[in-house]
Amino acid sequence: MVALAPDMRQLEALGVCVIASAPGDEADCVSRFFASHIGIPEDPVTGSAHCTLVPYWAERLGRRSLHCRQLSRRGGELFCEARGERVAIAGRAVLYLRGEIHV
Repeated sequence: MVALAPDMRQLEALGVCVIASAPGDEADCVSRFFASHIGIPEDPVTGSAHCTLVPYWAERLGRRSLHCRQLSRRGGELFCEARGERVAIAGRAVLYLRGEIHV
């Protein structure tokens, strides 16, 4: 998975987000997330992608709790649990925006 060398022009031409995933050596699964068509060549850690990946890997591995790693340059570690229609995700995060909504 670390050796994955995508052609970024071809990914951008697809016009969709691309998730690559595989079983991991030191984690239950590893992944990378590309969204070149919206100006994000590779997202460092993508919680929303794991909402798709966790149910897939949970079923395949036969357990609900998973340790996942995203293998971008910055990388990230996620601790996830499949909860039926939902996925719980924990790990370290970087705050980039704070705001308030008044109704």
